Amino acid sequence: MQQKVLDGRYELERKIGEGGMARIYAGRDLRLNRRVAIKIPHSHYLSEPDFLERFRHEAQAAAMLTHPNIVDVYDVGRDGDIHYIVMEFVEGTDLKTIINREAPLAVARAVGLAQQIAAGLHAAHRAGMVHRDIKPQNVIVTPDGRAHITDFGVAKSHLSTALTETGVSFGTVDYLSPEQAQGRPATPQSDVYALGVVLYEMLTGRLPFTGDSSVAVAMKHVTEPPPPPRRLNPQIPLGLEALVLRALAKDPSQRPQGAQQFAQLLASYDQVAQQETVINPALPRSAAPAAQPRPQPAMAGTGRVPIPPPRPTPVRAPRQDGLGCGVFLVGMLVLAGVLGLAALVSSGALGQLIAGPGGGGSSGGQAFPTATLAPGAPTTTVEQTVAVPDLAGLTGDTADATLRQSRLVPVRQERNDPVIAFSQVISQEVPPGTMLLPGQPVTYTVSLGPLLVEMPDVTRTPITFARDRLVTAGFPVEVVEEPSTTVDAGYVIAQAPSAGLRVPQGTVATIRVSRGDVVRFPDVIGLQREQAEQILANTPGLRLVFVDEQGRDRLPDYDRYAVGEVVSATVEGAATGLSNGDYVPRGSAIVLGVKRGE
Repeated sequence: MQQKVLDGRYELERKIGEGGMARIYAGRDLRLNRRVAIKIPHSHYLSEPDFLERFRHEAQAAAMLTHPNIVDVYDVGRDGDIHYIVMEFVEGTDLKTIINREAPLAVARAVGLAQQIAAGLHAAHRAGMVHRDIKPQNVIVTPDGRAHITDFGVAKSHLSTALTETGVSFGTVDYLSPEQAQGRPATPQSDVYALGVVLYEMLTGRLPFTGDSSVAVAMKHVTEPPPPPRRLNPQIPLGLEALVLRALAKDPSQRPQGAQQFAQLLASYDQVAQQETVINPALPRSAAPAAQPRPQPAMAGTGRVPIPPPRPTPVRAPRQDGLGCGVFLVGMLVLAGVLGLAALVSSGALGQLIAGPGGGGSSGGQAFPTATLAPGAPTTTVEQTVAVPDLAGLTGDTADATLRQSRLVPVRQERNDPVIAFSQVISQEVPPGTMLLPGQPVTYTVSLGPLLVEMPDVTRTPITFARDRLVTAGFPVEVVEEPSTTVDAGYVIAQAPSAGLRVPQGTVATIRVSRGDVVRFPDVIGLQREQAEQILANTPGLRLVFVDEQGRDRLPDYDRYAVGEVVSATVEGAATGLSNGDYVPRGSAIVLGVKRGE
């Protein structure tokens, strides 16, 4: 890149980074004589007024942030067609490089860096901004150990008037929160989740979720619990592991409720090292090494917050030596048995039980005696069973009424179904015809109809990113490629259904992808020369420069073609020929091969 000075003030020196939306240059503020970093959007965004407006809005919002752990934004401007943001130049190494080189990091160092990042995020959240792309690559660590958050390029602020973002609308998939992977809006808890992944990686040298594709990784963020980090690094304190797993909770409400709270918990994790039930009720007990139980009451000055013991019984009998309560109960049961046996003997019933109905002892009558009921003894009535009705095809309300008429208790569940209509019964747990006693429960499931999901905005993003984003949100993808003079090759020009619409999950999303500034070669091979020349003359972006007439000596299968028929075409200087429908760069010079008469 040739050196250029923007607005007569900011000198571009060299490119130091590049992302999906912009390039970053090292530069110098000539007026203040200080080093700066300058961000410039990719050229294909210049024709997007909405993107440029959001670019300015987010830059202005970031410029309001002043914090030791956030890269300062100095200026936002435009020089002709070049829009730019001027930022603080931070000398240091990105955290991803440090992790790749040194992980697992010492616990104190990892926790210290995470606290600094959390402090910077708290400042952003307090100003109404969610970063949405927290990852080690976006954290610069200076030689003295200070962390600086950078790249608010996909941040969302209260200043933005857009409901959806053009470009990359959620962060790198390795650090992606479950709600973002499902297409839901990012919140401060989403940044906390991403920071939890970063801390996990610093402590273990591994990411919690990996897979063969970004879609597979995103789905693991949504559905799978992370492996407890102590399995990878037993040196991690138990309380810190519990806090990391809490930050990685699938439900945002179960995470620390903000970056400030996360920083405070990091500062005191060692004070709750034995309280996994307080920090994270879902912490697997297998994650902690076996240990002898510790007394629960807190000692003065330890700072521990013990789990309260069970409430004691108000009145407790003093302990007695000799017969305990258990022995006393056994004795009472034996005594009751003896008294019952004596009653049977005195009434003669025991003899009847032994002799049977015929009174002949064990040699006559039945192998098993039949007991006879004394007059006035209580009787047991066998309640009549009822058949479970078939609920298929009924509405939920009708199924409820049908079960109640059969004297059964309806238990209704609901779930989305892409096929079964809203309010129709999907299934029942107890099969029709099963005999049950009245009052027993029968569970059935009613359809809520197809799950409606907001269509993500993938325009102006690379095709691989767009495809992964849509598939993760539950949309099969159909790709249509076409030329574009304004969008770079491989980027999405447009999509259908439109971004922001709520459509049934599983709806096919069609994305139109740019082939770049190319022209389709028209179907002229096989036509007569005059027709072909006329068509090429009317095709913008192509020009016919030569017609090569070929005789029997140069044209294989000479007799197969008509005289004057176009038999081939090439781009001037190219080694391979063209076929009808091929795409060639705009402005290409075309050479036609035509059969010459003998």
